[in-house]
Amino acid sequence: MKLLIVLTSHDKLGETGKKTGFWLEEFTAPYYEFLDAGAELTLASPKGGQPPLDPKSSEPDAQTETTARFHKDDNARQALANTVKLSDISADDFDAVFYPGGHGPLWDLAEDADSIALIEAFWKAGKPVSAVCHAPGVLRNVLIDGTPLVKDKRVTGFSNSEEDGVGLTDIVPFLVEDELKKNGGDYSKAADWRSYAITDGKLITGQNPASSKAVAQALLKMLGGAEISK
Repeated sequence: MKLLIVLTSHDKLGETGKKTGFWLEEFTAPYYEFLDAGAELTLASPKGGQPPLDPKSSEPDAQTETTARFHKDDNARQALANTVKLSDISADDFDAVFYPGGHGPLWDLAEDADSIALIEAFWKAGKPVSAVCHAPGVLRNVLIDGTPLVKDKRVTGFSNSEEDGVGLTDIVPFLVEDELKKNGGDYSKAADWRSYAITDGKLITGQNPASSKAVAQALLKMLGGAEISK
């Protein structure tokens, strides 16, 4: 089982002068779910090398069992520091793709031609595409035969109320919930900050950081051939 994890290379939070990037828990929870299931993992990002970490995801109240495990794991930290350039990746080499969130993907991966082409290639090959929190925003420009990938599919992602809760509604380039709806997705959500993941066909999306493990487990279940709910 070969899985691709695609992270952001973007570190600027709009014009605020503050830093952003990927959200640590949204990487570590799936990373260890996949690793412990025996998956062979490849990490990629638009620029390659060390992807920027959202500093807020390193604060004490954002730590979890998997983030603590990561900080003690030299192999994982080395893998993260040496991500492959996205332009060098082919969907042919993997069984599925997963995108962790953080605000960074809204600026780069959502517009990145290599990422868009990669998702389209995975989808056309019948391979699972999964994303959590802000990362479902990377689907905004993905078209399958001219139609948005998310059209008429059950999806979730970081909600407008959660974005408002972190005070970034007027900072982000777009709101994930609004964009999924605009592209014809059948968007739903749970209460703010509760775990919520949806599987529709080969598409798996999760609402927020707390949903990261659930998305990873749904992807592993799908790859294991278990029956999935639509």
